[in-house]
Amino acid sequence: MLSTLPAQPADALLALIKLHNDDPRTDKIDLGVGVYRTGQGDTPVFGAIKAAEKKLVETQDSKAYLGPEGDMGFVHALMPYVFGKDDPAMGGRIDGMQTPGGTGGVRLAVALARKAGVQRIWMGLPSWPNHAQIFADLGVELKGFTHAGQDGAVDMDALRAAVAAAQPGDAILLHGCCHNPTGIDYTPADWDEIAALIAAKGLLPILDLAYQGLGQGMEEDAYGVRKVLAAVPEALVAYSCDKNFGMYRDRVGAVYVMVQDPAQLGAVLSNGYTLARAAWSMPPDHGAAAVRLILEDEALTRMWLDELDTMRARMNQVRAKLAGAGKAGSVDLAALGHQNGLFSVLPLSAEQILALRNDHGIYMAGSGRINIAGLTAHNIDKFIADLAAVSAPVTA
Repeated sequence: MLSTLPAQPADALLALIKLHNDDPRTDKIDLGVGVYRTGQGDTPVFGAIKAAEKKLVETQDSKAYLGPEGDMGFVHALMPYVFGKDDPAMGGRIDGMQTPGGTGGVRLAVALARKAGVQRIWMGLPSWPNHAQIFADLGVELKGFTHAGQDGAVDMDALRAAVAAAQPGDAILLHGCCHNPTGIDYTPADWDEIAALIAAKGLLPILDLAYQGLGQGMEEDAYGVRKVLAAVPEALVAYSCDKNFGMYRDRVGAVYVMVQDPAQLGAVLSNGYTLARAAWSMPPDHGAAAVRLILEDEALTRMWLDELDTMRARMNQVRAKLAGAGKAGSVDLAALGHQNGLFSVLPLSAEQILALRNDHGIYMAGSGRINIAGLTAHNIDKFIADLAAVSAPVTA
């Protein structure tokens, strides 16, 4: 029976990683892998995480099961940062559970929506490729609309048209901040309108908050999530600590449920526990426990936020440098200065992307998505020059 299974295409990004690793050139540049890098090209463990892990080793007295809900101290410690410090549980309407990374959070949110009767999810395209794969695997129809226009701003007309075409009871998935892959985010005014549109149409919002703190700041990056939740009766929020705590391989995430009536919350979460039990039984403990220890300790929290500020400042410096270069060949880099987070998409053809890889050792996704944290003071001038060479307009 197993021999009847057809081979599946290799993950394009994983294949790109191998190609980069096998490239012997010393000036090669990796803009494909979606992890933060320092100005020296490293992806270090946060100092706050190191301190929390040391404390965890010294104080943890058991490795017994926690259950499908995971570390609820971790889940609750995050809530003031996501939903606001005044009333993060919104009068008992919000609670959550731990998941294996933000991917687990998205999958469980979509699975809950599917179990509640959602058959269609609207989403701006392009998006993180795994969104569509999760929808397909769970048997939910994806209805796409254009996320951003040629002017480098969000296409609000496309979103308005999508909401108008949606049916009450459909879901809509929105990136909370630092849109992957474009880096093009909604403004506060956009979020104000989006919240009102979703509420009026009776859509279920699924909010993917994977990069809080890497855009404008922890509070600023939560604006859209909070605005939508204030307008609707029900919502699902997927959260990732993999980026803003640097916990990529430890898979640290959560899913939050907001219900209309606090009395409904236990029943909804019981469905989450059942779905999680069948999917992964229970999430890995170590990373979430380390995050919890940070958020319970004022000094460690301050250390973490300082490290996060340093990450954001470095990415903003890279964006400013790129934007200051103006045009590189036919590519206008100025727009990158107004975008947020790790990613942006360059308007390059497949042939130009291949030329950058083969001729200049610059590796990026086939969509033109680049991880701007892969650029440093040592390689950014080379990148701009090589981009200009490959994308220069052809003259007669």
